[in-house]
Amino acid sequence: MNFKKEINRRNTNSIKWDLMAVEGKPEGTIPMWVADMDFESPKEVKKALKRVISHNVYGYSFAPDSYYNAVTGWFKRRYDFEFAKEQIVTTPGVVTAVGVAVRAFTEPGDAVLIQRPVYYPFSMMIEQNGRRIVNNPLINVEGRYVMDIEDFERKIAENNVKLFILCNPHNPVGRVWTKEELEPVANICEKYGVTVVSDEIHCDFVLDGKKHLPFVCVTENAKNFTVTCTAPSKTFNLAGLQTSNIVIFNRDLRQAFADEIERMSIGMLSPMGIAACTAAYEHGEKWLKGLKKTIEGNRDYMKAYIEEHIPELSMCDLEGTYLAWVDMSGLAMTNDELKEFMVKKVKIWVDDGDMFGPEGENFARFNLACPQTTVERACKQLEEAVLAKMR
Repeated sequence: MNFKKEINRRNTNSIKWDLMAVEGKPEGTIPMWVADMDFESPKEVKKALKRVISHNVYGYSFAPDSYYNAVTGWFKRRYDFEFAKEQIVTTPGVVTAVGVAVRAFTEPGDAVLIQRPVYYPFSMMIEQNGRRIVNNPLINVEGRYVMDIEDFERKIAENNVKLFILCNPHNPVGRVWTKEELEPVANICEKYGVTVVSDEIHCDFVLDGKKHLPFVCVTENAKNFTVTCTAPSKTFNLAGLQTSNIVIFNRDLRQAFADEIERMSIGMLSPMGIAACTAAYEHGEKWLKGLKKTIEGNRDYMKAYIEEHIPELSMCDLEGTYLAWVDMSGLAMTNDELKEFMVKKVKIWVDDGDMFGPEGENFARFNLACPQTTVERACKQLEEAVLAKMR
């Protein structure tokens, strides 16, 4: 549980670290873009993986009851979210699940609604499968985003929307949606027969002692039209093990989803993924508690630093995830100028805001799942580059 330790991830084929040279990033660049963590996974996970590796045979594997018990137990204990083994469909990842859902529940040309700025693979999965994006943009109210419910219903009715992809908690704006916000969304989707895919991969990163509310639990009938996407990958830094658990109560939806997976032949889990997921959900709660304190500390440090030293910027409220959404419009740059500034002057590799839709222009997303010393260096580099620009 040493979240202060800086781990050298170079020369490990790390997308986050080793692609910097491939992409031509300057020497001294700090990678704070892709959403994986610079922390070791829990020791119980490492022990479980060593047991798998020591067997020396890595053939086709299936998930045993202990796997499903670990998954269902985690969500029941932490979120009062109860489901059965038979209601889980496994996939290699949540983005894969979103793509499967788009194909399973819509036809080419159908409208799929999202709320930009939002996790950019949503748009990719819609467009690359020949469906049509309908946007219900979030409203930024002094650094805290809210939903436009009137526009939400109007867009659904006018476009005959078939599918809504919800981000809960929201990436990149950091909102943790409340029951009061989600209840009208559920009612509208039920009214118009809209299937909801709820991406809840960041559910374990609801901060400040608050509790995640699964969308399927918002109303009595939400389970009839909701597909809940979960994974241990963000929580325990297991993204490379390609393991996700998709919860679908409605039998017809689950069968359509499973049929699409069968057509694509993508559902099998690896023996490493099975072992890691089981160990994480059985033994990882104490580790997660320490991790969340670290994330909260990094958030508070960065927000205070920006307010004191870089008033041209503002950091949006971060209620959930480990991703800081920073408004950089005060630098009075064009969107392209800002991108060049971040690469060449600041030397921090971030996810540029416009990746999440045009509403994200002149924003940047910073990954805070790293030792605080990394956040400190990043803040200092950002301050020095802004001061130099303002001179």
